[in-house]
Amino acid sequence: MKLIVGLGNPGIEYQFTPHNIGFLAVDKLAGLCGVEVRNRQSRALTARTTIGEQEVLLAKPETFMNLSGLSVRELVDKNEVSPETDLIVIQDELDFSLGTVRIHTKKNAAGHNGIISIIEALGTKDFLRIRMGVMPERKVRDGQSYLLSPFRKADLVVVDQMLETAAEAIRDILSKGAAAAMNFYNRKAELEQ
Repeated sequence: MKLIVGLGNPGIEYQFTPHNIGFLAVDKLAGLCGVEVRNRQSRALTARTTIGEQEVLLAKPETFMNLSGLSVRELVDKNEVSPETDLIVIQDELDFSLGTVRIHTKKNAAGHNGIISIIEALGTKDFLRIRMGVMPERKVRDGQSYLLSPFRKADLVVVDQMLETAAEAIRDILSKGAAAAMNFYNRKAELEQ
């Protein structure tokens, strides 16, 4: 089984914010698979589905971003998932331009509190991450305020395209393998810069 975790904060006030792009990506995948992420398990909303030939557990931790590791650790243990081979975490990335999708593994958290929590809880940074760029074209003075404020309407088309790309990337990871997907999507992101 593969565990796909989207990072975000629970609550309607955070729903369409840059910091919740991981939740939005999981919801996009769930919609494409015809399931709803609504079952409660290990302090997360979850849904089981199949993508390609793979059995998948989709999850949105309800522990708030900075404590994401508590839920991820429980999900990993309960479902006997190996983080190194079976965990995919979808996160927002303020260092990448809005619309950018990159795939990485074995990277430091780069200041992302949700990733810091997961690394501490799992005792490893060796898990796959889909980093979704949320940096706007205009410079922001306060990154935290920006991340917790709703996307501007003008950005929603780019956000939707990015969610489509993330869903395609996950399907490719599961069908072609992480290395092939990293090679394709990271090169594509570099060419678009």
